[in-house]
Amino acid sequence: MRVLSVGGGGREHAAVEALHRSGVEIYAVMKNKNPGIIQRAKAYELIDENDVDRVCDFALRYDVNLAFIGPEAPLEAGLVDALENIGVSCAAPTKAAARIETSKQFMRELVTKHGIAGNLGYAGFGNAEDALSYLETVTGEIVVKPIGLTGGKGVKVWGEHINSLEEAADYVREIFHDNVGGAGVIIEEKAVGEEFTLMVFADGKDIVPMPLVQDHKRAYEGDVGPNTGGMGSYSDADHLLPFVTEEEMLQALSILQAIVDAMAEEGCPYRGPMYGQFMLTADGPRIIEINARFGDPEAMNVLPILEDNFAAILKEMAAGKLRTEIRFADKATVCKYVVPRGYGTAPEPGHGICVDAEAIRGNGAEVFFANVDMEEDMLLTGTSRSVGVVGIADTIEEAERNCEAALKYVTSDAICIRHDIGTKGLIQSRIDNMKRLRR
Repeated sequence: MRVLSVGGGGREHAAVEALHRSGVEIYAVMKNKNPGIIQRAKAYELIDENDVDRVCDFALRYDVNLAFIGPEAPLEAGLVDALENIGVSCAAPTKAAARIETSKQFMRELVTKHGIAGNLGYAGFGNAEDALSYLETVTGEIVVKPIGLTGGKGVKVWGEHINSLEEAADYVREIFHDNVGGAGVIIEEKAVGEEFTLMVFADGKDIVPMPLVQDHKRAYEGDVGPNTGGMGSYSDADHLLPFVTEEEMLQALSILQAIVDAMAEEGCPYRGPMYGQFMLTADGPRIIEINARFGDPEAMNVLPILEDNFAAILKEMAAGKLRTEIRFADKATVCKYVVPRGYGTAPEPGHGICVDAEAIRGNGAEVFFANVDMEEDMLLTGTSRSVGVVGIADTIEEAERNCEAALKYVTSDAICIRHDIGTKGLIQSRIDNMKRLRR
């Protein structure tokens, strides 16, 4: 089987490694020269992933049978629709189905219309004037989000990024003035608790869960600083999280199944991986966002411990005939991203970075290349996250130690790492917070 991989980040490298283990031929398109993907690819081309015509030409040239699309932007550009029109099956949602991520307002309205549990109070606006008028009526704590795609960096939360209605109004003006996310804003009630990610495989009707993961969006240790695409994440060997019960996981799973059911009813069946971002509150899981793809970094937690054939799962999702159970090893994982200095505010690209992949694997870890490029055999940082290092072991504590030992083999004079991710103290703070909220 010939499989097309679209995207050049850490999520896509993790998927390509899983495809490589499946024994298929890999053909890759990406904007940057990701050395991990290139090593596994039978052929590759540097193409803007949103250039639908060029990606389709590449797929036709190599007669690929199946496509995996990693990033969200090509989904919004209609890449799946175009590939399916030329006979390439896709384990990813169409443009209409991808609206579950590409339009936060579509997601909220779908959940409201179908009476799905876990929704938050919200109001969406297509112009600044109406949004500002609405803010004058707000009495509680809120979250302000651009309606469209912002690479995971557009959300501002009361008490973290904004501390008054005046600051919220300033951000609303910025969204419309700078056309952030294509303009349009959604103002939501703030949910209080602990965030967790539940990803599932979906075939348009049925879903199968992956292990729970907790991501860390804030740039600096101690959960402070600007939001990022994700500085790292961890998962536990029992596929839950230390502060999430099985019942709470099943509640979140039920929400995702209801969303897949609703999308089928709306005439845009959802096929491919789906990412549910939840806030676990005293009243159970609440929906923060739904993404039309694997999470990044969360894909790097789950795909290395996937025991079943990844290519076969993709083929089943694309065909609408997904198996009922998918196996993952009973292992814990801790992922820490190496990022360019200044990431989150003013990243410094173009610095050399050295990665000893063999030594990393010798320390019970895996390495996934992300926003890096190759220039005359030198690896260079980009403006986003550079390299993900994932420790794997029987416990979170051991996996975190493996990750830290492996990080010594990623060197540069201009990188940063959140070393507190996966540590006992930070995880205990999550457990303690949920205990307080459940009283």
